[in-house]
Amino acid sequence: MVEEIEFSQIIPCDAGYLYKWHNMPKALDRLIPPWEKVMVNKHPEKLENGSEVDIKLLLGPLGLRWNLEIHDVVEGKQFCDSQVSGPFSKWTHKHQMQELNNDNSLLVESVGFKMPIFHSLGSKHFAINKLKKLFKYRFQVITNDIKRHYRYKERTNMKILVVGASGLVGSALVDFLSSGGHQVISLGRSDENEVSWTVPEGDNPGEIKNKEKLEGLDAVVHLAGENIASKRWSDVQKQKIRDSRVKGTEFLVNELTKLENPPKTLICASAIGFYGDSEDSLFDEGSNSADDFLGRTCQEWEDATAAAKEKGIRVVNTRIGVVLDPRDGALAKMLPIFQIGGGGNLGHGKQWMSWVALDDVVGAIHHCIMNEDISGPVNLVAPEPVQNKEFTKILAKVLFRPALFPAPAFALKLALGEMADALLLSSTKVDSKILRETGYEFSYPTLESALRHMLGKSEKVTANV
Repeated sequence: MVEEIEFSQIIPCDAGYLYKWHNMPKALDRLIPPWEKVMVNKHPEKLENGSEVDIKLLLGPLGLRWNLEIHDVVEGKQFCDSQVSGPFSKWTHKHQMQELNNDNSLLVESVGFKMPIFHSLGSKHFAINKLKKLFKYRFQVITNDIKRHYRYKERTNMKILVVGASGLVGSALVDFLSSGGHQVISLGRSDENEVSWTVPEGDNPGEIKNKEKLEGLDAVVHLAGENIASKRWSDVQKQKIRDSRVKGTEFLVNELTKLENPPKTLICASAIGFYGDSEDSLFDEGSNSADDFLGRTCQEWEDATAAAKEKGIRVVNTRIGVVLDPRDGALAKMLPIFQIGGGGNLGHGKQWMSWVALDDVVGAIHHCIMNEDISGPVNLVAPEPVQNKEFTKILAKVLFRPALFPAPAFALKLALGEMADALLLSSTKVDSKILRETGYEFSYPTLESALRHMLGKSEKVTANV
């Protein structure tokens, strides 16, 4: 028996633009939930009859291939994909874009599927619930992404360089910008990138290969730097963290300013470690830097963009908070412990956490690229910071787990040394003042809404079955 299930949602754009978005590179990648272990091996170059999609479901060491074929394409209105081989006996997914008015359209997603002959009891119910979670996530991403892109629909086809494109933020940003119709060039250490580089180190002066591709850029987003939480902070590791940011930025800026047609805008990452530790202060972009390792490093990191400003390049220094995503970073390290009911406060739990969802980091960077009046430091944090004890409580609630096992400060310091004080026990309450004043709309302004979205823990999902 074929099971039929339908989802629909109003999307804030005309139907033609909605279809066009689905036809963009990386649109499919944007729709893969972070809790699913899925890899897109092949995208259709264009939505046309007979084009193919190849997906790998990472189930165990070998994984499972899911091959789909595009058919029943009606330009600007609909397309379908059906399984050629994969986990179902039958699968057909119809995407319809229905015009409501000049600024709104209705996206209708209809799925028909049949479970394998020897499926277990309850697997159909499991599949339906999984589809409900999947489409809830998809519709949130489509709505939020299109809202951001549609506002600047006349400014597509910008040429944007992303440095550090393989990292958590960089890879999400590449997918987001590409799905908005921009030409995105990635720069990284690997030769697999369109442009590769080596950062100055020791006697190595640094080099950028295929530098000619950097001519005429509209914007550069520089996100590269040594992971500050990858190793215990020895003197050698601290120097590596500092040099990867300061020397790397100085080198990149020097190369950009020597171009015949330098970029118009440079968005350079920084961090809220700029402000240091305080249980009472509320920091905004006008606050001073702290006189500690992270504060000094962030100040030098931002100072390294000075030559770009002198060249007339608009520079934005994005002071990024604790980025939340289950695939990497702080949340990824916490999840395994919380999922088995072993989570709890870090230290006394009163320290402020200025967090931000990954999708809002990407959205805020896009906001800074598009708004030419923005320059200087910009705090990339959600509008509602929380104390660690509140973070713990909300994460446990979303996961439906207890959180009864605090991690004492002395144990964290014993295990991690100085890094524990700087990253886990310090209190930094930060205000996203510039984003607020320039009209940025957060997709996930509250911690619970952010966690439910990225963990697939929405309280209620409706569909027609």
